[in-house]
Amino acid sequence: MPSDAAAFDGKAYLRTLTTSPGVYRMFGAGDALLYVGKARNLRKRVGNYFLKPQLEPRIASMVSQIARMEVTLTRTEGEALLLEAQLIKSLKPRYNIMLRDDKSYPYIFVSDDPFPRIVFHRGAKREKGRYFGPYPSAHAVRESITLMQRLFRIRNCENSYYRNRTRPCLQYQIGRCTAPCVGFIDAGEYAEDVRHAVMFLEGRNDAVLDDLSAKMEAASAHQDYERAARLRDQIATLRGLQAHSYVQGASADMDVFACRVEAGVACVSVLFFRGGISLGSRDHFPKLAFDDSPEDVLGQFLAQYYLDQPAPAEVVCDREPADASALTEMLTAQTGHTVALKWRVRGERARFVELAGRNADAALLARLSSRQTLHTRFEALRELLQLAESPQRLECFDISHTMGELTVASCVVFGPEGPQKQHYRRFNIQGITGGDDYAAMRQALERRFKPLTRGEGTAPDVLLIDGGKGQVAQAMDVLRELGLVGIEVVGIAKGPSRRVGEETLVLGDSGRLLEPGPDSPALHLIDAVRDEAHRFAITGHRKRREKAREHGGLEDIPGIGAARRAALLKAFGGHAGVVAAGVEELCKVHGIHRELAERIHAFLHG
Repeated sequence: MPSDAAAFDGKAYLRTLTTSPGVYRMFGAGDALLYVGKARNLRKRVGNYFLKPQLEPRIASMVSQIARMEVTLTRTEGEALLLEAQLIKSLKPRYNIMLRDDKSYPYIFVSDDPFPRIVFHRGAKREKGRYFGPYPSAHAVRESITLMQRLFRIRNCENSYYRNRTRPCLQYQIGRCTAPCVGFIDAGEYAEDVRHAVMFLEGRNDAVLDDLSAKMEAASAHQDYERAARLRDQIATLRGLQAHSYVQGASADMDVFACRVEAGVACVSVLFFRGGISLGSRDHFPKLAFDDSPEDVLGQFLAQYYLDQPAPAEVVCDREPADASALTEMLTAQTGHTVALKWRVRGERARFVELAGRNADAALLARLSSRQTLHTRFEALRELLQLAESPQRLECFDISHTMGELTVASCVVFGPEGPQKQHYRRFNIQGITGGDDYAAMRQALERRFKPLTRGEGTAPDVLLIDGGKGQVAQAMDVLRELGLVGIEVVGIAKGPSRRVGEETLVLGDSGRLLEPGPDSPALHLIDAVRDEAHRFAITGHRKRREKAREHGGLEDIPGIGAARRAALLKAFGGHAGVVAAGVEELCKVHGIHRELAERIHAFLHG
């Protein structure tokens, strides 16, 4: 036990505390934050840690590490709960319940352009326009956007693509866009379609139907039967959707939560209802520090969950969450409207709670089974590599590029709990010969491991390299040059048939080759980590390629200077014509040989 922790006198500290509401923070040796808590009465709450004759072992362990404490006073318990949630989310104390899935929820975004677009959005809300959601999954958002296009035919293309169109795209051909890019619809009529789409997203389906019905009758009265028929079909589609999706007994806007805790794992399942329509469900697995009750987990979870998104009018739970009154006060203050927090419900709401509970039970069972499977695979890897202890951190590197251009390296991290996505990294590779994967791997490894020589970051127990002896040699050279030891390097070389399960493992320390076979749990783990690194690298490469394409493209292609760029634009009448051209057509331009034509086509089309 550190000496500064041993010197902390909790009973003496209690005499300095007030009985006001507030937030307390416990710090350990080296000023490491151990725990953040809130209290209606600070003296009484903190006193529970120092005056009780006997504490639970894990709480006693935390208290023994306290070196100092700080408090922040608040006006109400609701303000204290809000501040506690913000501090937990930003500082991530070791002993707090934390919402692990910190990725923001997806939204539908309707832009504020002269001809607005309707698109998928995740992340900071910087662009002007309206955001609808949150939705439980990216699939739910994309499904809704597809529906919007079918019903109201609003564009979903990026502005850079929209501004460069000279003819309608495929979306117009299949009836999902009215082609405002080439003037096939005037601004007023397009704005009316956008207005209806926004009303639909707001849950005002009946108002949209009334409006469309009035327009259909007016078109019929003016003998514009073609327009009347289109409106009739639109109304029929909307009525069919409403009948199919509307959930009897659901509040207009409501979230339903159920919490389960078992074997040190917690699961909170959420059902979403907006405008009386079910948007689906999502499961969360908060990190537990103590043997917390489901009520404690649910209370902490809700406080953190609604920090970044507005609460609906009704929040229904399968049990009373801890500090329910403070939670209600916080949600109402955060949202700006009254939020009804309920847990003893009947009728249809009780059915929704039961459904959320079944979801939570199934998800928790799957997670516990997955944890056991992962434990078995990590132990099998320890035996295969003849390690003294089961590895706690695996890292895998992969390289992705298109014909040697815009190379991206990925690093993914796995632990006994599964992927640790907060530690994933990508490296944009610069200054190498295109297609030189060895140089790309060396640069990525140097950038990843140099901070370790300064005492920054955590070293992996096992370093996986997607490649054979050459790639492994690069990794070993980098580790030797940096003076890093104790890292097991393993290359993953594809077998002769390149089929999963037939890989050969190249051990960096001895150069030995292992062929575990398709039945090996250790190889199953290695393949899963390798596939995730491959996915992450390709995703990064695609994003870099899209960014380069938006930037203008032609001048960034190696071998394309000002003269060849001008020749291409002149031959095809502009950038859009170059994009539409095939390899054979590009070859006909003066100064463009076949290899360069293939490079241009690959760059523009991926």
